[in-house]
Amino acid sequence: MKAKNIRNIIDIKDLSVLEIDNLIKVANDIIDNREKYSHVCDGKILATLFFEPSTRTRLSFESAMLRLGGKVLGFSEASSSSTSKGETLSDTVCVVSGYADIIAMRHPKEGAPMVASKKSIVPIINAGDGGHYHPTQTLTDLLTISRKKGRLDNLTIGVCGDLKFGRTIHSLITAMIRYPNIKFILISPDELKLPEYIITEVLKKNNIEYVETNNIEEYMDELDILYMTRVQKERFFSEEEYIRLKDYYILDKDKLRNAKKDLCILHPLPRVNEIHIDVDDDPRACYFEQAYNGVYIRMALILMLLEVEV
Repeated sequence: MKAKNIRNIIDIKDLSVLEIDNLIKVANDIIDNREKYSHVCDGKILATLFFEPSTRTRLSFESAMLRLGGKVLGFSEASSSSTSKGETLSDTVCVVSGYADIIAMRHPKEGAPMVASKKSIVPIINAGDGGHYHPTQTLTDLLTISRKKGRLDNLTIGVCGDLKFGRTIHSLITAMIRYPNIKFILISPDELKLPEYIITEVLKKNNIEYVETNNIEEYMDELDILYMTRVQKERFFSEEEYIRLKDYYILDKDKLRNAKKDLCILHPLPRVNEIHIDVDDDPRACYFEQAYNGVYIRMALILMLLEVEV
């Protein structure tokens, strides 16, 4: 039987601005005082149900729980679960939620974590569902922006690459529009433009200023944040179409010549060719720090959902 008052995080909108700000505050405290948090989840278990390949997200969830003193169980691909035998997602979640205190789940189908949340007796965290949402990546992004820029308002944010299928972009835009004076520069080829429903229901509906362009350098001098994404092969139906678009944008030092000195370059990783390795040594490259921050914000989220007081 499903427990009452279970809190799930399926979409970044499931968190209020106040809750996001508090998660960032807790994550910063964890960074500064890791020992204080090292045993607060003793006896707790996180289940990682990853029906789609992942390295950073899955391992950062596992690292987060282990650093809190808890334990981890789960699988890293659908073929190693009973779904390969024909078991339904609902049955899998119904059973596993009896084995753990909290579940992090990734699935290739949009809406799957929402379906899972209807059957689980413990909190479900959406770790990415198809081209839909990726709320914990967005929390990671917000923590990184906050630490680098000292604010989450008054920012011009360039998002570049696969805006059509990029769930990290969809979640980031949905989160950032709740902060004052945010402007977006949407950089993509015509085939990978931001979906019209996000333009209409998120940007236009909330009177958010935005510009669409296919030129990565056109607005470079205005950007406070540049968020690069890879063209995702797994979202394409056509190999030929993927090959044609995969190297459409490659950020290198030359393209940064007019960028602000305090530009923050982000990427959810993994990267393929979209950021040249010569950018890695640029002090504006923040994507590896961004990946490290994912552990701490997920620690903060686990504490919140398990209602652990420190």
